[in-house]
Amino acid sequence: MKKTDFGDGSRQASPSHLIDARIEELNDWRGEMLARVRTLIKEAEPEVVEEWKWRGVPVWERAGIICTGETYKSVVKLTFAKGASLEDPKGLFNSSLEGSTRRAIDFHEGDEINEEALKALIRAAAKLNTSAQAAGSRKKSSRA
Repeated sequence: MKKTDFGDGSRQASPSHLIDARIEELNDWRGEMLARVRTLIKEAEPEVVEEWKWRGVPVWERAGIICTGETYKSVVKLTFAKGASLEDPKGLFNSSLEGSTRRAIDFHEGDEINEEALKALIRAAAKLNTSAQAAGSRKKSSRA
């Protein structure tokens, strides 16, 4: 990806700008799908932080990774870092089901998004991260 011009040209573009650029460069249904799920993630978890990791993967975090947004030729994949620990009453997870930690949702061209169910998963993942972080803080303070 290109560097953003900050005068001296020494700083990289922000993760949000890099995600914008990825969406624009896809220029097809995958860009539209990635943009839509990104909007839903931000609506569900307003305190989400966008990151750009592993040489070009959009990542959404709150007290840890909530999910990643990978794009492939025929799928946009949202991988939830702790998906195996989340309730999925609407059965959105349809990929990486055999793993012990992660779960994913593969979106194909023309797929409809169950927006409320996806937002619920995002909120649950953020809550799991923040509760794990709080539990870790309590352990550290009780040792002191």
